[in-house]
Amino acid sequence: MSKREMWGSRIGLILATAGNAIGLGNFLRFPVQCAGNGGGAFMIPYFIALLLLGIPLMWVEWAMGRFGGGHGHGTTPGMFNKLWNHPIAKYFGSLGVLITFGVGVYYVYVESWTLGYAFFSLTGKYFGITSHEEMGLFLSSYQGKIISPYFQGIDTAYLFFLITFATNMFILWHGVAKGIERLAKIAMPALFIFGVVLVIRVFTMGTPDPSQPENSVLNGLGFIWNPDFKSLTNAKVWLAAAGQIFFTLSVGFGAIQTYASYIDRKHDVALNGLTTAATNEFAEVILGGSIAIPIAVAFFGLAATAAIAKGGAFDLGFQAMPLIFQQIPLGRVFGTLWFTLLFFAGITSSVAIVQPFIAFLQDEFRWSRKKAVIVTGALWFALAQPVIFFLRHGFLNEMDFWLGTFGVVLFAFIETIVFVWIFGPDRAWEEINLGADIKIPRFFHFVLKYVTPVYLLILLVTWGWQDGIGILLLKGVKAEDLPYVIGSRILMTGLFVLINIFIYHAFKKGRRPHP
Repeated sequence: MSKREMWGSRIGLILATAGNAIGLGNFLRFPVQCAGNGGGAFMIPYFIALLLLGIPLMWVEWAMGRFGGGHGHGTTPGMFNKLWNHPIAKYFGSLGVLITFGVGVYYVYVESWTLGYAFFSLTGKYFGITSHEEMGLFLSSYQGKIISPYFQGIDTAYLFFLITFATNMFILWHGVAKGIERLAKIAMPALFIFGVVLVIRVFTMGTPDPSQPENSVLNGLGFIWNPDFKSLTNAKVWLAAAGQIFFTLSVGFGAIQTYASYIDRKHDVALNGLTTAATNEFAEVILGGSIAIPIAVAFFGLAATAAIAKGGAFDLGFQAMPLIFQQIPLGRVFGTLWFTLLFFAGITSSVAIVQPFIAFLQDEFRWSRKKAVIVTGALWFALAQPVIFFLRHGFLNEMDFWLGTFGVVLFAFIETIVFVWIFGPDRAWEEINLGADIKIPRFFHFVLKYVTPVYLLILLVTWGWQDGIGILLLKGVKAEDLPYVIGSRILMTGLFVLINIFIYHAFKKGRRPHP
C-alpha cells in the first residue's frame, strides 16, 4: 500500500480546513439569520452555541480524524470501527460519507450559480433590471424553473455547472497537497481581500439618497446588530443560533475528520481546531455581517430589507445585491468581486465535502487516487442531474433538509457518543490534548461529557418534532411535486445502501488488515 497523502504545510492545512468551514452560509445565511432573530441579541445564543457546541465538536472531529489517519482510515466508517470495537460501528460511520457526498451532489450546482453571476456582473447581463420581482424572474429562469425573455432554458446554467464541476474535478485529481492545499492558498487569501474591499466600499457608502437620510449604512448596521433582548425568550432563536453554528463551522458532516486524517499522529489539533473556528468567525461575523444587509438598508430601506431577509439568503444574494451593483460607481467590478468571493467560498467547501468519498475508496479498497477520483466524479455527476433538472419540484430542498440540516445534527450526536462515551471520556480528552500547542481548560472535559451531547439531543428532538415529522409525512407538498420529492428520498436511500454495501465489502474478513 502506498503511503497516505499528507498536507504540505501547516498554513495550507489551516487554510484548507477554514475553506471547508467558510461557505455560502457565511455571507448569505448568517446576516439573514441575525437580522431575523433579534439582531445583536442573536449573538448571545450564537456565541454560547459556539462555545458549548461548535468548538467542542471541532476538537472532537480533529482528534477523531488524526486518530483514524494514524490507523490508515480517512473516513468515519474506519474511524468508528477503531474507536468502538463492535461490528455495527462502521455502519454508523457510513453517515459521515453519506452526508458529505450527498450534500456535495446539490451544493456544486448552487456553487455554479455564483460563477454564473460573476460572469453576468462582469458583462452587465442583468444590468437594466430595476425591480426585485424582475430580478427574481431573471434568477428563476436562469435556474431553469421557468422560461423568460432572459433565459429560454437551462442551457446557460448547465454550462456554468459543467465549468464548476470540471474545476472541482481538476482540483481533486491533483490530490490533497497539490490540489486542495494549493486551491486554499490562492482562494482563501483572495476571499479575504475581496471581502475587505467590499466592506470598505460599503462603509464608505454613507447615505446614497440624501432625501432619505434614514436609508444609510449606519442604520443597516443597526438593523443587524441592535439587540432585541425580548427575542431571547423565544426558543426558536436559540435553535436558529445553534443551527447557524453547524452550518458555519461545517461540523457534523464528516469532512473535517478526513482533512485531519492527513496529519502526523502527534500533530496539534487543539490550536488548529480553534484557529479554524476563529478564521471562520472572522469571515462570518466581521465580513458577512458587514456587507449584504447594511448596503441593502442603504438602498432599499429597513422595511424592504426586512422583507428581503424573510425571503431567505438567495433573495438577498442573488436578487437584492445585483440591483444595488447597478446603482453604484464601478458596479460591474464590485458585483464581480461579490460573486467571485461567493464562488471561492463555495469551491473550497465543495472539494472538502467530496474528498471523504475519494478517501474512503483509497483507504478501504486500496484504489489509486486517479481511479477513486474517476469513480467518484462519475457518480457525483450522475446524481447531480436530477437536482438540476427537477429543482423547481423541490428535489434540492428535500435533500438539503435530511442531509444538510437534520442529518448533520444526528451524525454530530452519534460521533460525540462514540468518541466521548464509548471510546471513553478520559481517552478522548487525552487524544484531543496529544501534542497540543495550547492548554485546553479542564472545563471543556465536562462540556464534552455532558453539555455538548445534551445540547445536540435537544436540537435533534426539537428539529425532528418541529419540522421533521411534517416533512416526513409530505405535508404541504403539491401533488405535482410529489413524485420528485419521493424520487429525492429514493436517491438518498439508494446512496446510503450503496455506501453500506461498499463498507461491507471493504471490512469483510479476509481483506488485508490496515496499518
